[in-house]
Amino acid sequence: MSRVSVPCHVKGTVALQVGDVRTSQGRPGVLVIDVTFPSVPPFELQEIVFKNYYTAFLSIRVRQHTSTHTPAKWVTCLRDYCLMPDPHSEEGAQEYVSLFKHQMLCDMARVLELRLILRQPSPLWLSFTVEELQIYQQGPKSPSMTFPKWLSLPVPCEQPAPLIETKILGCDRVKLMESLVVGDIAELRPNQGTLSLFTNEAGGILDDLIITSTSEGYLYVVSNAGCWDKDLALMQGKVKELQNMGSDVSLEVVDNALLALQGPTAAQVLQAGVADDLRKLPFMTSAVMEVFGVSGCRVTRCGYTGEDGVEISVPAAGAVHLATALLENPEVKLAGLAARDSLRLEAGLCLYGSDIDEHTTPVEGSLGWTLGKRRRTAMDFPGASIIVPQLKGKVQRRRVGLMGEGAPMRAHSSILNTEGTVIGTITSGCPSPCLKKNVAMGYVPSEYSRPGTPLLVEVRRKQQMAVVSKMPFVTTNYYTLK
Repeated sequence: MSRVSVPCHVKGTVALQVGDVRTSQGRPGVLVIDVTFPSVPPFELQEIVFKNYYTAFLSIRVRQHTSTHTPAKWVTCLRDYCLMPDPHSEEGAQEYVSLFKHQMLCDMARVLELRLILRQPSPLWLSFTVEELQIYQQGPKSPSMTFPKWLSLPVPCEQPAPLIETKILGCDRVKLMESLVVGDIAELRPNQGTLSLFTNEAGGILDDLIITSTSEGYLYVVSNAGCWDKDLALMQGKVKELQNMGSDVSLEVVDNALLALQGPTAAQVLQAGVADDLRKLPFMTSAVMEVFGVSGCRVTRCGYTGEDGVEISVPAAGAVHLATALLENPEVKLAGLAARDSLRLEAGLCLYGSDIDEHTTPVEGSLGWTLGKRRRTAMDFPGASIIVPQLKGKVQRRRVGLMGEGAPMRAHSSILNTEGTVIGTITSGCPSPCLKKNVAMGYVPSEYSRPGTPLLVEVRRKQQMAVVSKMPFVTTNYYTLK
């Protein structure tokens, strides 16, 4: 992406000693820095680069121009981002930190002004240098920047991690996948998919993935890019093992991009670019079709948001064309991972590495429903001897939903019983945009997992009330045939 620097003017103090600086409202340890853009019309913000010392929690608000008839409004685009360079050396403490458009919570177009809000994480000396703040908008390539030799260049623009797409081919393709996952893959109808789990012999979850049995005679597998190395090695290792035993199976990595179009009008938007009738494509089914002139796309009625929508596997060469075509519809907006994260949490969906991992069983993670009935009886998947008994017996801990009062609950916060004893940990948490309440997920002993159970959560060194809640927090809106 080409970049051009936007001239800006920083108003106010640029350093503070936490505990000594107060805002006009008298709050200690908070610094508000306003950044204006003289002689620059509303622009689309692409990247913010700045230098900082030590650690701070940063929030960013932008003032957006809406229309000539509506006054500009302030919108929060980043909330409590933890800036944490290496504080033990001058070099590490003066890193350049980049924040990008896709990390923001809101649309970054038509920006008029920035407001940076720094909050103390602990009673330490905190210094934040904004003299070197750089703002980038879309446009001609910016002139090269020179940095002291001990400084790294600004972090390159990171893209949201893609998902891995693979094809499992051959007569023994189902045998392969059922040797690795807990789901009943054999029962899938043509072009039907299911969420499943890779498990290990200890019953832990190696990754979550979606498996579709296609009408073209192969299994279409989508798993997380964050687990690319171990997922691919796991499948390739099993392919080689079965091939050595004479089985007919092979694996092919698909070089496609994956676009997710989510929301109540997603199908209506997509219908304008396809010949197929999307009313005949219910949740967790897929079809190959031409989409806005790009042939060979697999459209799957799913998405990790709890909303109706589709994921489109598109040949890499056509990805930009397809994304551009979709964005021509005024209903479509680009959304960052933070927006997707709040949706998946409202839907009670797990994030691998946070809510589930190799030390969590499907039953502990409240994912027992992913175990196929036939597979439970056969007990022929990794970790079955540990997982299946947990379905009927008592499991020590469970993933639960929580609604809380006060400040938002965040990952790694302690969960306590009403007597003040630590009993668990928050794994995901954020304010719910739909409910206007703070929601979270975490693990507690089974005796505290019943909905309605009152608990405490430690947030910013203070205890506040929370209650165990049913999930999903917000009713899902998946499309099913009636």
